[in-house]
Amino acid sequence: VVNTVSNRYAEEILTPEYGEKMDPLLRAFRGKLHGIINGIDYEVFDPLTDASIAARYDVNTVEKKVENKLALQNEVGLPQDPAIPVIGLISRLYDQKGLDLIANIMWGLMRLNLQLVVLGAGDARYEKMFRANARDNPQKVAATIGFKPVLAQHIYAGSDLFLMPSRFEPCGLGQLISLRYGTIPIVRATGGLADTIADWDPVKQTGNGFVFSAYDHWDLYAQVVRALENFRQPALWRRLQANAMSTDVSWANSADKYVRLYHTAIANHAEATEYSATAAGPYGWSEPEKAAGS
Repeated sequence: VVNTVSNRYAEEILTPEYGEKMDPLLRAFRGKLHGIINGIDYEVFDPLTDASIAARYDVNTVEKKVENKLALQNEVGLPQDPAIPVIGLISRLYDQKGLDLIANIMWGLMRLNLQLVVLGAGDARYEKMFRANARDNPQKVAATIGFKPVLAQHIYAGSDLFLMPSRFEPCGLGQLISLRYGTIPIVRATGGLADTIADWDPVKQTGNGFVFSAYDHWDLYAQVVRALENFRQPALWRRLQANAMSTDVSWANSADKYVRLYHTAIANHAEATEYSATAAGPYGWSEPEKAAGS
């Protein structure tokens, strides 16, 4: 068998766009291709026991999450205001992560009532962009270039929304951690993001995030605006947070799928071995073809 880290990515690599010139070979083995989403360690990422955050909470006490928001705002130097939606971005700063989309709408984001907390490093032009925006819009943007694990935990716990508009994403972990902490992901429907985040429907009250499909900066901007509109409706927002925190993103579910996959691989290997032994004949090698006329 051949395994990838999400069903959608297993489908995507069969195409020239994602296959890296291996798509013809992968298509030939389509029947053996699988996708199992990654999980996260529920003991490491647990808002109810996380000693690094300001206030601990779970799905039944999610109102305490705002204390983490105020602590995060204070930590990164933004005005403390529980009513302002905070968007977190923890990422390698490269085009693959959708940074070109974000760059194209930064001017628009600065006109919305939000705060953006950035943690990451990568392409110098994006590092420069976030530094410049933090300098020019100190009430709206805080940027930490590099990676600080404790700050990352604070962003997951203290943000209201999590931005992940990837060009491609085999699985992704940021959206899984965000769900665990009741921080609502805004994602592009690709790879593991498509497999783990379902678009929020306020009428049916289903879904656990905000999803767009086309790799287009206006589509991303529209989802940000939509997320902010929902944030202003506390009852709906609490339900959305409950949906997010109730999503099973543990390794338990994935581990069970891996066990079944390994059993499939063992069975396939046994069948292949049996076929090879049969084809080899009674003496352990293939009988040569008889010469013509003999």
